[in-house]
Amino acid sequence: MNRKIESFCLALLLCSVPAFGEAQQRGDEKLAALRALKIDAGTITLVERDATATKTVVKLVLHPAKGSNINVEVWLPDANQWNARFLGLGNGGAAGHINSGSLAAASAGGYAVATTDMGTAPNPDSGIGNPEVWKDFGFRATHLMTVVGKQIVRAHYGKNPELSYFSGGSTGGQQALQEAQRYPEDYDGISAAVAAHCRTPLHAYFLWNDQILKKCPFTKEQDASVMAAANEFMAASEIPAVAGKFVSDPRCSAQDFEAVIALARKKDATLTDEHAAALRKLFDGPRHAVTGERLFNGIPLGSSIGASHGHLYLFNWVFGKDKPLDEINFGADIDTYTATLAPYLSAENPDLSAFAKRGGKLIMTLGTADSVVPYHASIDYYERVIERLGGLDPVQSFFRFYVVPGLAHGGGPGINQPPNLLDAVRSWRETGTAPFALLGRHGENGKTLWEMPIYPYPTQTGWNAATKNFEPVAGKRGGVERIAERFRPPAAE
Repeated sequence: MNRKIESFCLALLLCSVPAFGEAQQRGDEKLAALRALKIDAGTITLVERDATATKTVVKLVLHPAKGSNINVEVWLPDANQWNARFLGLGNGGAAGHINSGSLAAASAGGYAVATTDMGTAPNPDSGIGNPEVWKDFGFRATHLMTVVGKQIVRAHYGKNPELSYFSGGSTGGQQALQEAQRYPEDYDGISAAVAAHCRTPLHAYFLWNDQILKKCPFTKEQDASVMAAANEFMAASEIPAVAGKFVSDPRCSAQDFEAVIALARKKDATLTDEHAAALRKLFDGPRHAVTGERLFNGIPLGSSIGASHGHLYLFNWVFGKDKPLDEINFGADIDTYTATLAPYLSAENPDLSAFAKRGGKLIMTLGTADSVVPYHASIDYYERVIERLGGLDPVQSFFRFYVVPGLAHGGGPGINQPPNLLDAVRSWRETGTAPFALLGRHGENGKTLWEMPIYPYPTQTGWNAATKNFEPVAGKRGGVERIAERFRPPAAE
């Protein structure tokens, strides 16, 4: 190396040292400022750069009331990678944990992202006899996560997010609709996949099925026989591409139930009279033991019986762990359970006018083969929003609902969840162009076998035999028995 080049390299090195040192100092100051941030009724427990040195991770605990313990994490991509959007992520099941994988994916996509354990750590037993946990799980943890998440964004980047979005499925869908109903100012766009919004009636359905299946269990083979019979019986009303594969529209009558039971028994001799009696109760769904009022609808035709029960921790919250679950009745006990939890947990308010007025956009999905969160309550909720807001057109201007044929909870035998619901919501909010068809895919082992468009309710997917193409066709409205109003009481704080 000649002396001129050597001198130039040395000068460049000497110049870069102060710049690097200044950047490091600024980074340390930003971390220190976050650690010193004052959080209402909360404490920041960790602020650190992650191992990839591309983001900052903040952990905190919130205590809005005695008996409340809400864990929150906020991940902040470096300023040059931030898309100027805040994203709240939903949880699943009984929550009680933080999903770092979902945070990592969202952060890598440029979002300043937050999620919460919903206050149920270390396990669902934290809610036994504790109304503060009920409030946290129902609505409070998600809202406070949002408030503090935006506060941390302001402190870190020196400005507010330009827009805020929420994305969640199942329990995360409950969180999504609670946000739209209770806190319409929190988010500009919301994705609510397979939403467990009708929470306390849904768990009454779980208990109903659990009590029946303990007395008359079904083997996996018998469960498959019943699903196959439903798919075969309903095939006549399907388009050719999916006929016999799954049930696109499981809305049906008691006569259809009887036909499916008869066909299943014809094909599977192990299904007894006791199984047939159990199936009638499972397909019909829970009713109040004294009044006969509808508590929830039944297992959808073409979905798994085995997946339709469990998740009974809410009954422990109300009655404690000493009361046997099979002794909980569907009269006075279900009345007590509903009055205790429904005002906090269920997201059933059809008045979304405040969310619509501020320009919010909402996409909700449900699968026809989902026996964990059956489709009925979501169809009825959407219909009640239409009733409240004066028609389908004004509702579809901000809220679109997709019933996904063949989708089971988390995947299943038919169409998989349409991809990129968050992207669809974001595009709608930011461009003003409403989504129409979402792409549904069916695949195995990571390979896409075929695809079909999914249209917003009530439009359904039809088939044009002449052109051999899918096309939208008019679908029926409603068609599900409404849960009695007293099992959907008004929300409470």
